[in-house]
Amino acid sequence: MNVQRNLLWVLILAAVASPASGQQALSPTGKANSGSEGAASIPDFSGIWRHGSLPWFVPPASGPGPVTNRSRRKDNGTSNYGELVGDYTNPILQPWAAEVVKKKGDLSLAGVTYSNPANQCWPEPVPFLFKHMAIQMVQRPDKVVMLFNEDHEVRYVRLNEPHPAKVTPSWHGDAVGHYEGDTLVIDTVGVKTDRPFAMVDLFGTPYTEKLHVVERYRMLDYDAVKDELARAAKENWRPAGPMPTGSDYKDKYLQVHFTVEDAGTFTTPWTASVLYVRDRLEWPEVVCAENTFSFHGEKDLGVPLAGKPDF
Repeated sequence: MNVQRNLLWVLILAAVASPASGQQALSPTGKANSGSEGAASIPDFSGIWRHGSLPWFVPPASGPGPVTNRSRRKDNGTSNYGELVGDYTNPILQPWAAEVVKKKGDLSLAGVTYSNPANQCWPEPVPFLFKHMAIQMVQRPDKVVMLFNEDHEVRYVRLNEPHPAKVTPSWHGDAVGHYEGDTLVIDTVGVKTDRPFAMVDLFGTPYTEKLHVVERYRMLDYDAVKDELARAAKENWRPAGPMPTGSDYKDKYLQVHFTVEDAGTFTTPWTASVLYVRDRLEWPEVVCAENTFSFHGEKDLGVPLAGKPDF
């Protein structure tokens, strides 16, 4: 009897210690491990990442790149966030788009802070969406969820699915993704154009219904991004100081490299990137408060008001 009892306990412990027959162990991302594709094959992007730069696009080392600021800070030569004058001579811009960018820059030179999705608390299209300085990524077997640190903005990316035959335009567009080794690839189309403040950057660069953005997310060591860090330091202002490097930073860097094409706006596809570092601090809530007035003394927004109490 004792032998039988001991054998029963051995069988129970063995069943608890290992997955039941026919079941698969789940990776940290919730994906079942099977055969050649195990947990190690899917990079773990989970957690909070922060870039802390204004603007936020890092131009490529060569080739067509984003519109950059013609106005530079006098202290260090980086982009002057207080005066946003987009380079309308960038050859990626079609003439009509160059004119839009030039008019926005003229407003800024005249001391007018023109409206954009961020300062008007509207949903931000890709890649303007990267203006949010911090992002939290949640990876699930069927989707990736991106939480941004301002205005409760949330983006959903469906995994291993195609775009529908007919895409219904939406604020963030239709985003589908898949993993290629250590890289998360996201393809976005169908970003709404019939909306206020339709622009891809702080300089008012417009877009059309033909906008198509492909993002590639990778975690890299310092040596792999040091040249990119140097370009970022030359171009973008960081209110909190330089990006941590070397002995000051032991984690990986999150690189988001993206390609933008829009045959209605640009003469050619162009590329840029955003670099993030791990953020292990508390994430404060940042919310736009509703206001009955427009930005910087513009006319009343026309928000409905009650002429008399309802009760």
